[in-house]
Amino acid sequence: VQLQASGGGLVQAGGSLRLSCAASGRTLSSYVMGWFRQAPGKEREFVAAVRWSAGSTYYADSVKGRFTISRDNTKNTVYLQMNSLNPEDTAVYYCAAGLRTIVGMIRVPSSYGTWGQGTQVTVSS
Repeated sequence: VQLQASGGGLVQAGGSLRLSCAASGRTLSSYVMGWFRQAPGKEREFVAAVRWSAGSTYYADSVKGRFTISRDNTKNTVYLQMNSLNPEDTAVYYCAAGLRTIVGMIRVPSSYGTWGQGTQVTVSS
């Protein structure tokens, strides 16, 4: 599977952005699709994930209630709607695909075998 992320940009604190990640090459029924982010000088951290077949969603505590992950089966695309953004959300955001990733490993970057290119999100104060 190949992943193409888009939708990053510069936004003021309190604003919103929607990231998209288009997948190609395989059907996603056996995959978990995740979003991770990495700020300068920090490790890559889990943001959100969705189990494609069941639609189950998972979130980091830091984004719960502000971010929403969703998928469009017809477009083979996963979205990350980000609301109430704050400067701490500034990072490069990556989408990733994990084949048959188990629930206990959904937040672990090494559980994902395919990564898209990052998209920069910058939130100004």
